Amino acid sequence: MFNILVVDDEPLICKGLAGLLSASGLDIGQVYTAGSGHEALDIVRMEEVDLLVTDIQMGEMNGIELMHQAKIIKPWVQTIIISAHETFQYAQSAIRLGAKDYLLKPLNSEQFLDSVGSVLLKMDKRIPQVDELLTATQEDFRMEEPEPRKNELLNRLLSEEAGHESGDLETGGDYGELGLKGPYFAVMKMRLDLSTGSPSYTDRDRRLLRYASLNIVKELLDQEGDALLFYSPDDDIHAIIQWSEAANAETGENKLSQLEMAGRSVYHHIRKYLKLECTVAISQILKGIPFLSVLGRQADKAMLWSRHYPDYHVFYYGDFNWHNYAEDPSAEELSTQSNRIVESTRRYIEENYNQKGLTIHEVAKKNHVSPNYLSYLFKKITGHNLWEYVIKLRMEESRHLLQNTDLRRYEIAERVGYESPEHFSKIFKKYFGVSPSEMKK
Repeated sequence: MFNILVVDDEPLICKGLAGLLSASGLDIGQVYTAGSGHEALDIVRMEEVDLLVTDIQMGEMNGIELMHQAKIIKPWVQTIIISAHETFQYAQSAIRLGAKDYLLKPLNSEQFLDSVGSVLLKMDKRIPQVDELLTATQEDFRMEEPEPRKNELLNRLLSEEAGHESGDLETGGDYGELGLKGPYFAVMKMRLDLSTGSPSYTDRDRRLLRYASLNIVKELLDQEGDALLFYSPDDDIHAIIQWSEAANAETGENKLSQLEMAGRSVYHHIRKYLKLECTVAISQILKGIPFLSVLGRQADKAMLWSRHYPDYHVFYYGDFNWHNYAEDPSAEELSTQSNRIVESTRRYIEENYNQKGLTIHEVAKKNHVSPNYLSYLFKKITGHNLWEYVIKLRMEESRHLLQNTDLRRYEIAERVGYESPEHFSKIFKKYFGVSPSEMKK
């Protein structure tokens, strides 16, 4: 059964949609509701949510930003956007972030349930598991592998020595038919661990698993831009993702966050459906075909860090201060850098935990790293989930104010960073096991 979160700053709409879903007969477990983006994010962090249904126009955080933040926390959460505005730009941004539908208010009940049902059906669609894949016969499907010649040319473009050869692309040389348009590019590399699972994988098994992985990657990256997928000489999966000038202007500075979310989705889906561990490395975004070799080296460097972090899976080149090291850093240097990032994060949270609208994205930006990497480091070094640490500080301060002042519930909620007293009470009871009024007594 699937859990759904309905978000709208109009309580009657939340209540109506929740009631409609609960009585629909669809395969739905729990229906949660939230009146703001920040309240919704707490629910996404604390509960198992499969589908997010959100209004697009809400207070401080609109539905697009909520969708973005939710996918940082859980990249696999699906989204349906509802809006009173037939705005092409909103719809385009929503679809680019992976929204499954964009519905206009006033909602037609039948259309709404059809949309939800369609999304749930696709989420429940059975994907062949690894055992079925490996026992498939040649007649079951035909593998359309990347063309060897195209593989070779694309790999040459990512290699160090190919940096000055890309002029051929403009003159229609060997590279002219590759489909490279750009002018903005990023490189993503995926390394499958085919040593896990069954030790008896044959060469055919490995080919099938690489092929299945490549198709999963293609489906996920098609949402990010125009992606060219191919195998490296050592059988990694490579993707060159490209954007036009217009697409780059529309997506803005969130492209890197979207790429990282796509990388996490790749890892999640390959692990879930193929039972394989996978390491993903992501370059920065640069303009111009001649920089493809630079992007290839960046992805290679990001992949190197997996040796230091075997329990981490998605590595973004920009998370690491490469300019500080002449060569791969020692374990001691790496530990010093990680501790410095975490200590800076801890100080920032302790000074700003009561700020309304505080997000992990904002904390990560202050430390010049991605939200996913910061969350990983914080948990690894402190033993605390980063957002749980924010909630801990808020709740301890709330208890102090309850027991030592005459402030009312809404005043305490305001002081510790919550917009809604009701939402504050829910978090408080979940944390302490009693409501604020019961603790006061």
